[in-house]
Amino acid sequence: MLARQASVFGNPPDRRAMRRFAMKLPALVRVSGIPTPFATETENVSARGLFFYLDRWLTEGSRVEVTMDFPPQVTLADPLQVRFLARVMRVESNTPTRTGVAATIEEYEFVRPEGAEASATIGPGWNFAG
Repeated sequence: MLARQASVFGNPPDRRAMRRFAMKLPALVRVSGIPTPFATETENVSARGLFFYLDRWLTEGSRVEVTMDFPPQVTLADPLQVRFLARVMRVESNTPTRTGVAATIEEYEFVRPEGAEASATIGPGWNFAG
């Protein structure tokens, strides 16, 4: 009954496999072929994906690198920086200058603080150096 009501109102059924948490966290998004990352803020995050806005259009299926800072209030310990390699699954155009991006996380790594031993690269097929 509820599924029918949702379709009557034009809302598609929620297909998310994991619970999303509304978290506005600072993030840097790197797009292949563009040397400078785009600063943004996440809207929500789950174990398998994230949603954020950019001031540029991305193509569904494209890959992005997203680096996020998790503050102590989220980690309940020291601050943590994580780099995600994600695939764009959905793009929403709300305005001509603001594009919503839903991306599925394919790989991730914890970024070590400056001065620590450099971490290994994430994967052989990912080159975001520009």
